[in-house]
Amino acid sequence: MNRKALAILMRTRMRQQQQSPPPPPPLPNPSPNPTNTANTMASGDGKPSGSSTSKCSGGREMGMVRERMHAAISIDKAEVLDSVLNDFAEGYYSLSCENRRELLLILAKDYDLNRAQVRDLMKQYLAVRVPTGDTDVEGDALLSTFYRMEKSLRHALKPTYEVLFERLNTHPGGLKFLSDLRAEILSIIADENIPSLRAFDSYLKEKLVTWLSPAALELHRITWDDPASLLEKIVAYEAVHPISSLIDLKTRLGVGRRCFGYLHPAVPGEPLIFIEVALMKDMAQTIQEVLWDGPPVPESDATCALFYSISASQPGLAGINLGKFLIKRVIELVKRDMPHISTFATLSPIPGYMKWLLAKLASQLKLAEANSSDLFDHSKPYTSSSFKENMLQLGEESDLLAAVGDSADGRSGTEVLLNLLNSRNSEWSKLDNVLSAMERPLMRLCARYLLREKKRGKALDSVANFHLQNGAMIGRLNWMADRSEKGFVQSGGIMVNYIYRLDAIEEHAHAYFTTGNISASPNVHPPFE
Repeated sequence: MNRKALAILMRTRMRQQQQSPPPPPPLPNPSPNPTNTANTMASGDGKPSGSSTSKCSGGREMGMVRERMHAAISIDKAEVLDSVLNDFAEGYYSLSCENRRELLLILAKDYDLNRAQVRDLMKQYLAVRVPTGDTDVEGDALLSTFYRMEKSLRHALKPTYEVLFERLNTHPGGLKFLSDLRAEILSIIADENIPSLRAFDSYLKEKLVTWLSPAALELHRITWDDPASLLEKIVAYEAVHPISSLIDLKTRLGVGRRCFGYLHPAVPGEPLIFIEVALMKDMAQTIQEVLWDGPPVPESDATCALFYSISASQPGLAGINLGKFLIKRVIELVKRDMPHISTFATLSPIPGYMKWLLAKLASQLKLAEANSSDLFDHSKPYTSSSFKENMLQLGEESDLLAAVGDSADGRSGTEVLLNLLNSRNSEWSKLDNVLSAMERPLMRLCARYLLREKKRGKALDSVANFHLQNGAMIGRLNWMADRSEKGFVQSGGIMVNYIYRLDAIEEHAHAYFTTGNISASPNVHPPFE
């Protein structure tokens, strides 16, 4: 595709409210109209979007595809294996959604490990006397027996579908097909808890982690001189700040900007994940500074490398932390080429903040109403709920009620705040006095959300968890940093700078992994505790 075609594509995308990625390249010898099972875009939290990863279409008979799948696992003739794998993948893409689901269940259940064999081997293993450590002939013979039995156990503990994974991985286009396959599995288990499919997904994920190690990936700087087909994918897969025009794309790849992606030989011309970097004089406080405000600073004057967007192109690689390695490699590369850069930071969204806050406010209102009704019901003893808390401090509530005045929609500050945040098109953000009154509580509660709200001992916010486990610290919260509709819906317009201190990355990552400790700069903590 030439530049003119790309420009036409861009103009078309500008007229669309939602973007969808291009279909993946099929395996060799595809059917005329293969269906793409990975036709979704990764969202900000790194999970597949939607309940299905592909358009469903009718296709060849289920039985034929099942036979090809069995042949791909059982056949030993190398000269026909490529053709069989092609036929299986082509047939899989042509199946309806329901038939794909059925085929995946068959693969997960009928080609699982042989547990009866595993149990028999374990019984034999437990029946053998453990050597005492002597180096006599009898001890050596017992050790040899253990080694043989352990080898048999390792083999028996491998599910039969591992053969299919391994063969597809070495087959042209096979790794991409496995990614598409996993995307389909993730969409199924998101709706249904099927143990066999969860085990199947877990095993496939472990394989993908091994095959996609940093040693197998190529770090590529993406520039305006790259093929238009690659640039099209950058436009399609950008999941954080959509690219609005051809000029926008050119700016992001131009002076004072960098874009790096991880490429894999098995998925040519398509970055598995890419990161966008702005070279700035100071750490940016708003996304407007990065994307729209004036020309970039001269690169020689820049002191900060700001990561403002990281996007994955393959939903089937969800949960595989390629971003961790990408950020570290980019930091090393930028530091090597531009030693005057001293600060490495992000300007990140907080995608879960508003969802958490709205739920919290609503639950507190219900508790308040329940306690109030109990006061007037003399048949019930009054008990103040231990879960009830004041979401607004005294000064915050009075300031908010004064700002909204007679137009207040609610009987308390908490109810007023909830109704304002639920207002259509974030109308509260267009009223200066209301905006000013909401800054203090929203910033305080946002700090609490990032620092204290956790799930299984780790940060509740997905983006926060990503950067914290990579060794970053929370550097600064930024008020009205993203005034887009998405920014208000996700986080009330607030964004956060995560800072990667080169001398403390490993220390921060270890502390977070072992104890859940979240490192934060002093200007985040004091005002909110």
